Amino acid sequence: MEITSFGASHLSQLIHSKQLSCQELMLATLKRISQVNPRVNAIVNLRSEDELMQEAAEHDALLAQGNSKGWLHGIPQAIKDLAPALGLPNSMGSPLMKDFIPKEDGLMVQRMKAAGCIVIGKTNVPEFGLGSHSFNEVFGATRNAYDLSKTAGGSSGGAAVALATHMLSVADGSDFMGSLRNPAAWGNIFGMRPSQGRVPMWPTTDVWIAQLGTEGPMARNVDSLAMLLQTQSGYSELAPLSIAAHADFMPASEHFLFKNQRIGWLGDLNGHLATEIGVLQACELGLKRMAGESAVVSPCALGMPATQVWDAWLVWRKALVGSRIAPFMLQAANREKIKPEALWEYDSAQDLKGTDFMRASASRTAFYQAILKLFESHDFIALPAAQTWPFPIEQRWPKEIITANGPRAMDTYHRWMECTIYATFAGLPAISLPCGFSEAGLPMGIQIIGKPQADAELLALAKTYEATAQDLLQRKPVLA
Repeated sequence: MEITSFGASHLSQLIHSKQLSCQELMLATLKRISQVNPRVNAIVNLRSEDELMQEAAEHDALLAQGNSKGWLHGIPQAIKDLAPALGLPNSMGSPLMKDFIPKEDGLMVQRMKAAGCIVIGKTNVPEFGLGSHSFNEVFGATRNAYDLSKTAGGSSGGAAVALATHMLSVADGSDFMGSLRNPAAWGNIFGMRPSQGRVPMWPTTDVWIAQLGTEGPMARNVDSLAMLLQTQSGYSELAPLSIAAHADFMPASEHFLFKNQRIGWLGDLNGHLATEIGVLQACELGLKRMAGESAVVSPCALGMPATQVWDAWLVWRKALVGSRIAPFMLQAANREKIKPEALWEYDSAQDLKGTDFMRASASRTAFYQAILKLFESHDFIALPAAQTWPFPIEQRWPKEIITANGPRAMDTYHRWMECTIYATFAGLPAISLPCGFSEAGLPMGIQIIGKPQADAELLALAKTYEATAQDLLQRKPVLA
């Protein structure tokens, strides 16, 4: 078995038991990247081999002296190209940012480095992280690991493909509208959006309102996922709304039994969500695995009109995304260098009033109360992690979805990912679990949402589910 096939948790054991050196792992990783990355375009701005091998040698020297930085000691990592990493361009997929090199690591990167990782480069994203399709004019598009003619999803598309093709053993990502969940679903891996405030983000221009986006982990196995979340999480005074309570995220599957666990299946919200043929059926196969372990799966309803939630979501998104694009609009010449979807976000926000935002906030509050009510009769809530199968890489986004009842036109560039807004809007932890494949061999994931701050319980469920889904997890991508 190739070294790069192992998850980060197992690699950590091999390194600390001296069965594998950091230099051997780095050499194997760089070889794998040279073989695979030219075909999928997942890792960008890769550092030089000489620099990386020197860092790996320094990590080996530390271990020889009996010193370990942490569980990620010597494990190569590529950081999502939305997060600042010292010495590497933080392009955000934008021609305007392609040469910007931050002067310090972001908080998440600081924590990963403190745990011992070696940052080798960045992973590809859509421009400014907008849209669930990782393409941009700086690096091009990232291709799906299971079908090179299809999209990898996004915005953590590069991270997902680097994992699926064994170029990375665990990866960071971030999630605003499914960016940790959609690419995980389309890569047959695990992606987790933590509870709001679980992983503090810094630097940022706003620490009080912009809480819809969060960083988090992706992995090929749940142990690695949990260990990276453990590293990323924890209160920081830089982020005053971050969660102060300490939590242990290593899932003890022997303590979690599906028996009598109540899982509410929202499905397509009684037809509200335009869902491509076969997606719901794939998700229901995942639910059958849980039911086979004695979980109680039953249909449920959102508790308030889905249109009201979407309308409130659009106002929040306009306010937050529009303000992110605003600094780039200070120079009129920049407009022609910004993709149309980002311009639409900015332009849509220009007539937004404070009273509009407060009304949307009231709707969001009502939605959160409805979700709490739903959790009175359910332990977890389930939804598809994406509403379509991976689409052709040449498409910017699906203009329509072919549902069981015929084609449905999409009225925005992100409407086809509406299924991901519910966990985000309620600040709840959610995880994408591999659940099935299309007839064409394309992967899909089911999204499981946990109760407020129930990240550990969600990981325990995922760990138990993982044991039932080994047949899916053994299905290797095209480049395996």
